[in-house]
Amino acid sequence: MLINKLLAVLMLVYLNGCSSLSEKNGTDSEAAVGENGITPELDASKTAIDPDVMYMLLAAEIAGQREQFDVALEGYLEAAKRVKDVRLAERAAKIALYTKNTDKAEEAVELWLKQEPNNLTARKISLLAALRKEDKKTAVADALEILEKDPEGFEGTLMELFKALGPKANAAFIYDVMEEVAIQQPEQASVYFVQSMLAMQLNSHVLAEQKIKKALDINPEWDKALLLEAQIAVMSNDVEKAKTLLAKLSKKDSENVKVRKLLAQLLIKSSDYEGAGQIYREIIDISPDDVESKFSLALVYLQLEQDEKASGVFKELVLVPELQDQASFYLGRIAVRAERNEEALVWFDKVARGPFSFDARIAAISLLIKQGEFDSASKRLEGLPVKTTEQKVRGILVKSELYNEQKRYEEAFQMLNDAIQEMPEQKELLYTRALVAERMGKLDILELDLKRILVNHPDDVSALNALGYTLADQTTRYLEAQQYLEKALSLQPDEAVILDSYGWLQFKLNNLTKALEYLEKAYALQPENEIAAHLIEVLWELGRKKEAIRLFDQTIKNAPDDEYLLDFKKRVLDGR
Repeated sequence: MLINKLLAVLMLVYLNGCSSLSEKNGTDSEAAVGENGITPELDASKTAIDPDVMYMLLAAEIAGQREQFDVALEGYLEAAKRVKDVRLAERAAKIALYTKNTDKAEEAVELWLKQEPNNLTARKISLLAALRKEDKKTAVADALEILEKDPEGFEGTLMELFKALGPKANAAFIYDVMEEVAIQQPEQASVYFVQSMLAMQLNSHVLAEQKIKKALDINPEWDKALLLEAQIAVMSNDVEKAKTLLAKLSKKDSENVKVRKLLAQLLIKSSDYEGAGQIYREIIDISPDDVESKFSLALVYLQLEQDEKASGVFKELVLVPELQDQASFYLGRIAVRAERNEEALVWFDKVARGPFSFDARIAAISLLIKQGEFDSASKRLEGLPVKTTEQKVRGILVKSELYNEQKRYEEAFQMLNDAIQEMPEQKELLYTRALVAERMGKLDILELDLKRILVNHPDDVSALNALGYTLADQTTRYLEAQQYLEKALSLQPDEAVILDSYGWLQFKLNNLTKALEYLEKAYALQPENEIAAHLIEVLWELGRKKEAIRLFDQTIKNAPDDEYLLDFKKRVLDGR
């Protein structure tokens, strides 16, 4: 019956594994309910049930079956007041919790505890009700009682109750309750552990660290507390401390896969991909069926540009149903990197569902555009399913890419105008319109759009660089250009495109030696055509014409249609 299913669920959620609901009479939850879901006849020598009470119980049971839980609650609670049987108070308390009727829960659990003052389940429900009502006095008393009777399970109980309170839980209030408990029981490590967890919920990493240290002062070998200390270090961006703690835990218990995975994730965060890969390989050696670790290992191989190894792992994972789509997507990415475009399209088209489905479709369309297959790309764009604002924006950006590749700048510009009117704060749309405006000679629009981005995102490096470069390349407003580019450099000092822009600005200012320094550094980081064209120009002006011609011949051989190189050829080389 539904009411019995309800109570079974409540058992799992609120009782935290307690096997006995009535320590006094030794009955469990099912003993309180007959085969038909009706409260069985009680021993008349212990509880004399008069006809009125029996009617209440029958009415409550029927109400429960009809999901009229408020009516059921009233019936069981009234019966519990008249008959001294703990099972009735227990049932009333559970229904009150389910319906979030805190006042009735308190009333029912008070009746329950009068009959069974040592019942932990009743005490936990009382604490949960007090936390919901933010009754600090009762909450502290209940917590102290639970701590005294079940010190080993205290931390688990509090975390389970906190979870049961849901997103509306007042972490600050619960922390205050635990502070009072800690004052009265200062040698209980579990209390400080709970406080540390709550401090993390409150985004107070310093407080969380203080409390977990207190827990470890009492119990220095508590692995769970050591793990939390490491997690706090991660959240506080103290990567070295976290690595040290996790490495210590991993050495202490080499079979603890959770710790090893956390250590691997931390190594990835600090860009130690070799170290992370080694850990994942060790985990897989121990647990060959750990597909999560295999997937992480494949991603590490991608970061290390070991595409063949990554491909081997992903091809294994394609056979795992829950990872089939993700693995197919990354196999498509690997094929794109190897310029196996037809193979890439096959893999992308295998991604039929899930969060990677949209990414795969976008990747396939971009690949078709790159190959000049504009009709195929256009058809796929028409059938692109869009569910979110982010997906809508990405679809517009890809369509703009399609128009730009066909030099249909007016259509791209108009489409972006319409999109920005609908979504005026989407910086990706503003940035893309600025680039299209530059191609159309609408520098006023470019400047307005990029400055609009910088109002809300003053550290947006792409906008800073684009605005600085354009001012340097197409105007004589060099001082303004320098301000934007120097800020971009301060944010990303080793970014090739920014070094290129700053080098080009120095060329415009006739600081040729400085221009060469920045452009050579940019080209070493990213030997891209436009950077090469700028470097060739500077070498030519410095009189190093043989080097300039050698670099030109080398670059144009691989990019015969590059507009920057062709412009240099027309302006400089053809006029020699």
